[in-house]
Amino acid sequence: MPETLARLFRHAVSYDKPDMILTKVDGAYQPIASSEVYRRVARLHFELKNVEIGAGDHCALLSENRWEWAVADFAMMSSGVVSVPIYPTLPAEQIHYLLEHSEARVIFVSNEDQLKKILGIWERLPLLEGVVIFDDYESEDERIVTFGRLLGEEPLTAEEREEFEQAMSAVQPEDLASIIYTSGTTGTPKGVMLTHSNFGSNVRDNGLDISEDDTALSFLPLSHVAERMADYAFYYDGAAVAYAESIDAVPKNLMEVKPTVAVGVPRFFEKVHDRVQASVAEASGFRQSLFHWAVGVGKATAPYRLKNEALPAGLGLKWKIADRLVCSKLRGRLGGRIRFFLSGAAPLPRHIADFFFAVGITICEAYGLTETSPVISLNYPDSLRFGTVGKLIKNVTVKIADDGEILVRGPNVMLGYYKDEEKTAEALQDGWFHTGDIGKLDKDGYLSITDRKKDLLKTSGGKYIAPQPIENQIKMSAFVGMVVVIAEGRKFPSALIVPDFDKLLSYAKEQGIDTSNRGVLVRHTKIVSMIESEVGSVCQGLARHEQVKKVAVLEEEFSIERGEITPTLKVKRREVEKRYSDRINEIYS
Repeated sequence: MPETLARLFRHAVSYDKPDMILTKVDGAYQPIASSEVYRRVARLHFELKNVEIGAGDHCALLSENRWEWAVADFAMMSSGVVSVPIYPTLPAEQIHYLLEHSEARVIFVSNEDQLKKILGIWERLPLLEGVVIFDDYESEDERIVTFGRLLGEEPLTAEEREEFEQAMSAVQPEDLASIIYTSGTTGTPKGVMLTHSNFGSNVRDNGLDISEDDTALSFLPLSHVAERMADYAFYYDGAAVAYAESIDAVPKNLMEVKPTVAVGVPRFFEKVHDRVQASVAEASGFRQSLFHWAVGVGKATAPYRLKNEALPAGLGLKWKIADRLVCSKLRGRLGGRIRFFLSGAAPLPRHIADFFFAVGITICEAYGLTETSPVISLNYPDSLRFGTVGKLIKNVTVKIADDGEILVRGPNVMLGYYKDEEKTAEALQDGWFHTGDIGKLDKDGYLSITDRKKDLLKTSGGKYIAPQPIENQIKMSAFVGMVVVIAEGRKFPSALIVPDFDKLLSYAKEQGIDTSNRGVLVRHTKIVSMIESEVGSVCQGLARHEQVKKVAVLEEEFSIERGEITPTLKVKRREVEKRYSDRINEIYS
């Protein structure tokens, strides 16, 4: 077991890979050998020691995914330093709160844009002593230093290697490794305290089949616990890890890296699905028919493939043809070598899982929280059960409380919330972590999530509504991008709809509707009527009190900058309701 992340790093470099890390340089991915990664981590370890930053001190990381993030993190983990990862999309004032609350002494930033955020708030951060910037940067401020200057190029001496090895061995499993601030969908972010053994247990017990033959593409924010833990697991099992240039560059990077594994969020898979559907819509009638036939064949094979059973002869032949003509080409858009994707952070819509599996792409939905390091349960490629978040990983126990809340106990559960004994006591009771999620375990041990406990909405008629299942149903419409169901204290449920604007504009043009002004377009009676019809169609199976009666179509997507969604694309329901209160009042007027 990787008892500490320092020892995990030692094990990762023992594979002696020529391509432990892949990074984009001058337009092409270049490898960094494990021996060089070791040198850089050790060199940074000593630079931290030279300025008297060591065990128990707090340092922050404000950066997009890149090799420097991993090196800085491993250097801290080998020094006993507590890392405080911060989303690079956050504005300066939110960063100020996290740095002040965490008492960070040093912050690593990726580029000049991130540095400017720090420069604007630094005078209000008396404990912040210095900034290390990854990019080349010239400054007369002695408190600012470049990463390259710290790492240098000189090899390690035998004495330095010995000292570094002793330092890694000195880090203990119970030591605090990281304070990770939750995304804060309902209020002020909480600092989750995770130990080395919390992370180590998740790496040890996740049960994923990863090997030295795998290549992972890292593109979800490393400041989120899911990608960070996944990368730890990839490194520990000897896989090469390639860092995406940016979220926008992921489609291109998939083609360049041709990864075998990767972690995504439902919104990523929804966007891939939507791009495929848009491409098909522009194809000839014959190609559209071929596509829909092939996907239909793929869906017909799903019951057999899910049970690992041989296909009937006739269906097997159709599948070979469908795969050769259509499905393999769709997989090629994602690099062509994907063995499976992992999905977390939010529920994966069933129609998205079905579609990808039909074309031969396996998405393994997982469940967890920052407070559980994060994995609690996981669907595995050879035992998928769609509509669930899989079986519990080893050494993790779950029980369902009387009110349906999922309670968790295991070595992956956090120490508590930093500087917040009250919230810690609320979350950790009698040895059980209260997740705030509502769910159930079936007879085979598969866990299903039905909603967030705090998100349950109560209509003015006294009926309780779980919004997430309804929102997932609504997103089955090709015209819907994102949706927020409104019902608290109201006579009936309604919905705020962010449309798929490409499809909406195409529909509007077909109907002869002016598309020059989005604000006018989304209020057009024909558009609203069409969207309401779409919503009614996909929600036919819901109970009467769950049926969405009216919608408001919004003219722009939800934004991280405006505080409507978190960096992991979770909707901040309260913020959305506040921002669009006028539109909501129009619905019920």
